[in-house]
Amino acid sequence: MVEVTLDKIENIEAGDHQSYLQLALSLATQSPPKPTNYRVGAVVVDIATNEILATGYTLELPGNTHAEQCCFEKLAEKYGATASRLGEVLPGEVALYTTVEPCSYRLSGNLPCVDRIVAIGKTIKTVYVGVQEPDKFVSDNSSKRKLKDAGIEFVHVSGLEKDILEVATAGHEKST
Repeated sequence: MVEVTLDKIENIEAGDHQSYLQLALSLATQSPPKPTNYRVGAVVVDIATNEILATGYTLELPGNTHAEQCCFEKLAEKYGATASRLGEVLPGEVALYTTVEPCSYRLSGNLPCVDRIVAIGKTIKTVYVGVQEPDKFVSDNSSKRKLKDAGIEFVHVSGLEKDILEVATAGHEKST
């Protein structure tokens, strides 16, 4: 498998879900390893033009920010809109690629990523996920169900699970 990094993003073909997740994984490696969170990367893509609209990774922006949240905050700034109005300003169909299933509950009290996605509305047509969220912090993640209930497709893209989990759990105490 060819590694996709930020300097190679112009070479990703439309519909190459594996490469977009590989890019998200390369972003996740930029997140500081901590025992209290997963290192996650995310990419938002305009489906019609195959343009990357935003990228993000865990703790990229100030606060206890998740990768998806960082993407949405960057998009809000780019389009001069509040996060709650993103659905009104984003292109008609976008896809979200995220290495780990969006969270359905935040221990920090912040708005869960799945709620942020649903609030944007059906502009986000599909969420492509590398792995489902492990049960370490929050068991029984309900994101997949919430997305489907909102009419947003949830697609697991297989093939990177081992690499994603290795990056995501860096800084965690390893069980023996």
